[in-house]
Amino acid sequence: MLRLDHAHHDGSERYVADAAPDLGDRVPVWVRVPHTAGVGHVHVRTTPDAEPHFEAATIDRTTETETWWRAEVRVVNPTTGYRFLLDGGPAGYQWLHAGGVSQHDVPDTTDFTLSTASPPPPWLADRWVYQVFPDRFARSGQERHWPDWANVAAWDDPIDNRRGMPVLQTYGGDLPGVEAHLDHLDRLGVNALYLNPVFPARSSHRYDATTFDHVDPLLGGDEALSALVTACHRRDIKVIGDLTVNHTGNHHEWFEAAERDAGSDEATYYTFRHHPDDYVAWFDVPSLPKLDLRQPGLRRRLLDGPESVVARYLGAPFDLDGWRVDVANMAGRLGAVDVNHEVARLMRATMAAAKPDTWLLAEHAHDAHLDLGGQGWHGTMSYAGFTRPVWCWLGAAQPDRTFLGVPAAVPHLGGPAVVATMEAFAAIVPWRSRAASMVLLDSHDTARFRSICGDPRLVEVGIGLQATLPGVPSTFAGDEVGVEGTDTNLARGPMPWDEAGWDHALLAVHQGLVALRRHEHALRHGGLRWVHVDDDVLVFERESQQQRLLVQVARASHRPVRLPSVSYRGASAVHGDAAVSYESDEVCLPGDGPAVRVWEIEP
Repeated sequence: MLRLDHAHHDGSERYVADAAPDLGDRVPVWVRVPHTAGVGHVHVRTTPDAEPHFEAATIDRTTETETWWRAEVRVVNPTTGYRFLLDGGPAGYQWLHAGGVSQHDVPDTTDFTLSTASPPPPWLADRWVYQVFPDRFARSGQERHWPDWANVAAWDDPIDNRRGMPVLQTYGGDLPGVEAHLDHLDRLGVNALYLNPVFPARSSHRYDATTFDHVDPLLGGDEALSALVTACHRRDIKVIGDLTVNHTGNHHEWFEAAERDAGSDEATYYTFRHHPDDYVAWFDVPSLPKLDLRQPGLRRRLLDGPESVVARYLGAPFDLDGWRVDVANMAGRLGAVDVNHEVARLMRATMAAAKPDTWLLAEHAHDAHLDLGGQGWHGTMSYAGFTRPVWCWLGAAQPDRTFLGVPAAVPHLGGPAVVATMEAFAAIVPWRSRAASMVLLDSHDTARFRSICGDPRLVEVGIGLQATLPGVPSTFAGDEVGVEGTDTNLARGPMPWDEAGWDHALLAVHQGLVALRRHEHALRHGGLRWVHVDDDVLVFERESQQQRLLVQVARASHRPVRLPSVSYRGASAVHGDAAVSYESDEVCLPGDGPAVRVWEIEP
């Protein structure tokens, strides 16, 4: 299905003059309208102080195929929504909004958005994240005193997947082990490190912290984290920590103080139905008592101000570059209580004061649009808008394959349904939130993508989508060498350091696509325009002020894609070895697959 007849606008630099305006600014915006749409007039619609307002756009320039219209959006409120009224054509008029083009009236939910909040850190656009689960990445060989809860395993031992056992199985990976393997990150080309929790706990995943005051000695302690971050920064690798503000472990020093004394300040940090044994816990898991984030004392200690946990690890000697917040969607929410947005804004303000240009990333596995208004989380982990649709497109249909608790098998879908899913979730969040969100194929909370696809060629297509779509790509350690795992526990197996067992062809693919992303300006800063969508092939443009790229990803062989040659003259390959062919007034893209191809188009 060809989409070049649709008008287009997005929040990228090609279409918005200032993505971080101040109140009172008038921001120039552009919309491109194909001549075939028959549009004679364009207006931009805003809703200052919640009342609709229209201003006429003017023609900025005209090309062989389309007209570029220019309008101005007046920023009256901290968050300003806008869309375009296109007057003319067969339907009389149509709306252009973040959800696409509609020939019927639509609500404001999918309006484009400008925000006066400070933007995400500019370094994000140039990063590819590498996720490390500390216990399972690398051992330094330093002597450790093993706690009584740990079931210590040899590095080559399989995961013990019996109920309750994987969280106790401890392989002994530590932070000096990570530091010793930074050459591997350089070799891969990644330049941001996301560490799963490093605080002391009574599990190998460490989401049940027993204190936030120091780094787990099993991982090397405070000195090891400081040394690792320093070594990363020397290589221009940013380091992101993992913080749980929704709950602690039931052996956390705060919770133990709360249990001992119902009148203590710490007792207000939690919700006790009957003190001391009946309390609210995350998903009723007794080892994870839920925090009451309304409490001022808790806020000061955890997330608000220069003495908080949030601020402390952003400064010396740790110098982290941001936080990923575990189950951020649930933090501060319990029944009638909802202070989630306050929590996000407090964290954002604390981080900005402690260390400007830090990244605040929320874990949120479904519709996050109500939490991405601009003042709180910069972005989210794009499970719903990227991971699941990619699994649906590239994964084999298996009746026992589920996704993040959904009680139905992951379906096997064609391109139109997959793109519709991506567009639906992208349309309801600001462009810069989308660009600051993590696009991932898997993580410590899912099966491994290699196990989902089976075919290594489809894994390459998945990585290609990460490299070429908006967002911050992330690789879970081991994916690049072919690590498999059919469920969450098995996916957390130790990193295999015997290179004889690596999939070196996949490693080369990963290296090439990371390099592509880091080299091509339009992939890091450009907008997104879908060009052709079919069951087995997706074609889209990425265009920035400096560059225009055409991307083709295919999961299987398909009929060659034909596009108007007037729109794609002078296509030169920048990834993939196939050239386009020109036939009369059409350009023909190859029809073989699976494949990932990128061409640069003449301005």
